Amino acid sequence: MKQLWSPQELDDLWLLSDADIEFCKNFYSASQLAVGLQLKFLEHEGRFPKQKSEIALLVIRFVARQLAVPLESLDAYDWGGRSTRRHRADIRSRLGFRKPTVDDAERLKRYLVKEVAPLETSRAAISEAAFSWHREHQIEPPTDARLDRTVASALREHESGFFGRISRLLSAECKAALDGLLDVRDEKAAPLTLLKADPARPSLEVVRREVEKLAIIDDLGLPPLPVAMRQKTLDHYRQRAATELPSKLKERNDASRYALLAMYCWVRRREIVDDLVHLLLRIVHGISSRAERKVVKELVRDIRKVRGKTTLLFRLAEAALEHPDETVRDVLYPVIGERTLSDLVAEFRSAGPGYLRKVHSVVRASYGGHYRRMLPLILNSLQFRSNNARHQPVIAAIDLIRRYRDSRQVYLPLEEVPIDGVLRKNMRDILVETDSQGVERVNRINYEIAVLEALRTKLRCKEIWVEGADKFRNPDEDLPADYADNRTEYYRRLNLPLRYDDFAGSLKASMSAALAELNSSLQNDPTVRISASARHAISVSPLEVQKEPQNLVRLKTEIQDRWPNTGLIDVLKEADLRLGFTLCFKTAADRQAIPQSELQRRMLLCLYGLGTNAGLKRVSAGRLGVSYRELLYTRRRFLQRNTLHDAIAIVANGIFAARLPDIWGEGTTACASDSKKFGAWDQNLMTEWHIRYGGRGIMIYWHVEKKSTCIYSQLKRCSSSEVAAMIQGVLRHCTDMSIERQYVDSHGQSEVAFAFTHLLGFDLLPRLKAINRQKLYTPDGQAGSRYANLEPALTRPINWALIEQQYDEMVKYATALKEGTADAESILRRFTRNNVQHPTYRALNELGKAVKTIFLCRYLGSEPLRREIHEGLNVVENWNSANSFIFYGKGGEVASNRFEQQELSVLSLHLLQICLVYVNTLMIQNVLGKARWEGRLGDADRRALTPLIYSHINPYGVIELDMDQRIPLAA
Repeated sequence: MKQLWSPQELDDLWLLSDADIEFCKNFYSASQLAVGLQLKFLEHEGRFPKQKSEIALLVIRFVARQLAVPLESLDAYDWGGRSTRRHRADIRSRLGFRKPTVDDAERLKRYLVKEVAPLETSRAAISEAAFSWHREHQIEPPTDARLDRTVASALREHESGFFGRISRLLSAECKAALDGLLDVRDEKAAPLTLLKADPARPSLEVVRREVEKLAIIDDLGLPPLPVAMRQKTLDHYRQRAATELPSKLKERNDASRYALLAMYCWVRRREIVDDLVHLLLRIVHGISSRAERKVVKELVRDIRKVRGKTTLLFRLAEAALEHPDETVRDVLYPVIGERTLSDLVAEFRSAGPGYLRKVHSVVRASYGGHYRRMLPLILNSLQFRSNNARHQPVIAAIDLIRRYRDSRQVYLPLEEVPIDGVLRKNMRDILVETDSQGVERVNRINYEIAVLEALRTKLRCKEIWVEGADKFRNPDEDLPADYADNRTEYYRRLNLPLRYDDFAGSLKASMSAALAELNSSLQNDPTVRISASARHAISVSPLEVQKEPQNLVRLKTEIQDRWPNTGLIDVLKEADLRLGFTLCFKTAADRQAIPQSELQRRMLLCLYGLGTNAGLKRVSAGRLGVSYRELLYTRRRFLQRNTLHDAIAIVANGIFAARLPDIWGEGTTACASDSKKFGAWDQNLMTEWHIRYGGRGIMIYWHVEKKSTCIYSQLKRCSSSEVAAMIQGVLRHCTDMSIERQYVDSHGQSEVAFAFTHLLGFDLLPRLKAINRQKLYTPDGQAGSRYANLEPALTRPINWALIEQQYDEMVKYATALKEGTADAESILRRFTRNNVQHPTYRALNELGKAVKTIFLCRYLGSEPLRREIHEGLNVVENWNSANSFIFYGKGGEVASNRFEQQELSVLSLHLLQICLVYVNTLMIQNVLGKARWEGRLGDADRRALTPLIYSHINPYGVIELDMDQRIPLAA
């Protein structure tokens, strides 16, 4: 049950009717609150709560007020006693519920096999569907053990039929080829093991290996992927096949073996195609960037900038006029010197048109001598497509390169070569040459370089897509296929009006009101100045630094005195013993043979080893009775990305449930997000050089709410979009929190970001670094005269006609983000500066400018809002600072080239750090619950109070895991 409820939700789901209140009054006063809670819990959840902690404190207070009984009456209630059983019998009778029977179990099983299992792969989701079935039929669910047996039986029956159907799609030759992947003589050299490997940095050998993987899958003769196959199902069984060794897969029965291998190869082929596209992008980018660095380095080394050129020119002209008949060496060289004249000529040539030719000559040498051997392998393996006729010349140029791949021709006939739509204007003079007979021709190598650069640009914005890819697939597949049929429903889910006039009218009114309010308040605000006389129109005074309240220093000191040198692994263990998040980790195999108590110990050790980056080998070296091989097995079979997200959500919801409102305040709907760079091994496609921070590494994008609870994290490349990561986290976090306000820094915002957040229904609140260069747009052409105080910062009116034209298309893309038909980065890839002519992109820019203007007016007109944004982002910075304290192993560098292992390390760090926040929350509440702390915290103390402290934590030393030893904390 979730712990955060809005007032509207409380009224809808937990409001007692007069008859309900009368029913509760029939019991003793000490039991009335418990009876009322169980009555509404059964009505809402379809089952009875096992204990008081399952019910949110907000709900308990809400029901207690309706019954006019004290909260304390719930403390003495026995949730497992005979009186409780009698109460529940009366509640069942009142609501029309009954106990389950054997026939009910069989009916439930048939329902799960037919309706649920084909759509869901998670056992937790299927169990939730089973609870919903019981609630719909007004049957009280059986015990957890009985329900688990029914769910497991339904899953086995569904999988047996499902594997059989997949196996029957495969020909005898295909099955024989699949068996060939399982060469168990040497598992490390088995073809399936080769398919599982991730690509390293771009090189000729890496490209050949990826092309070989693609050829292995294509040679299997797999039938086309069934259209009805759900991506969730494919990913689930792909994960199962990936975690099993070839020898174990070979021991399976025929149907399951062939079905698992087929689904693995279907998914893996798309991943390999994506990897080949990434290799292509990295290679093309690397050619030009290395060439530019080389040329710039040579110019900086060889050229010395000449100062005072005007004076030198005067002296040269004067000397030439005075001695017109003498030689240059006799007249001019003595005036400024031969070396200075050489420097002048070299400086002009370096800054002139020769620079582009010099860069291109280096690119040509690099491409022709090395990279030209790689790229034909990639181009011959991929099929490029485009939905726009404007980009067909690039595809025609690629086909031309393929046709001439075996030719030794140096030049291409101009009439055969696509020029328009492929070459940039300033490149034509370099590529088109004239022979001795005056016939124009195209240098083949130069043309190939230009085509590859054009292809890279179009691939990055998905104007050109790749057949059989996933991330780079047809962009139309990223959108909801049933949008036209369910358009009204999608508008309703986004809470947007169907009529554009209603949408635009509300936005125009908001713009006018925000500009008017800022215009009137500006004269009385000394911290903000908009002036035409300044270098930049907008000027904002910095916020004053706030000191740390002394009560918080005393609080941290007392925590350190009461729990000194608390082991980090003990923090992880304590959180699990209270919340049971290790129950989320289910085996990727068919059954689990390890006892749950032993699995719990192993999971905690794995999570600790990965989350601290110490590694499983270092963890197993202690006196723990667990070997390195056992931990490797546990990680391979039980640790998965989705289950780690589930465990993180359990801890986050546990924090929300444990918080006392009189200390932390009511639940918040505000969240801040930012990224942090981690060093990483570089023999993979995820690691990149960071242009701002320098060094190779990866980025982790965090979403942290205002009291230091991180609700979502994601691993990303250094060059990937922070806007996409921000939207992905808001929409895909699995906690009880509802995000209405999102704080970001300058890199997490853009006009497109403002447009999409407005369509998706939450506020984007960035801290803008370049606030002095921002402009305010107007709702109409006559607005400037109405806002005289804002005149220096005002610019043109919004193009509402463009927004009206693309309104439905914008809603379609927002729906795709909301429904998750593709990840946010794949959808937003279309809306970058490389695709500036896209009409929907231009409309999103216009809408974003309107929404951003409203935000800027609020930001400039409200110092509390500016401070709120700064405080929110400071919470993320504090979270980032704790990363290095916890992730201390191997110098804080992600020590793996496998993407899945990198992701597991990042998510384990997230889980370990959020467990620290959970235990610290309990420690702080234990301390503040003492009588001597009553009334000592003021508003400033509560504002700065954070559970992300670690001066009392010891992450180092000998690792001991005693499951019977507990941290002394109140229940």
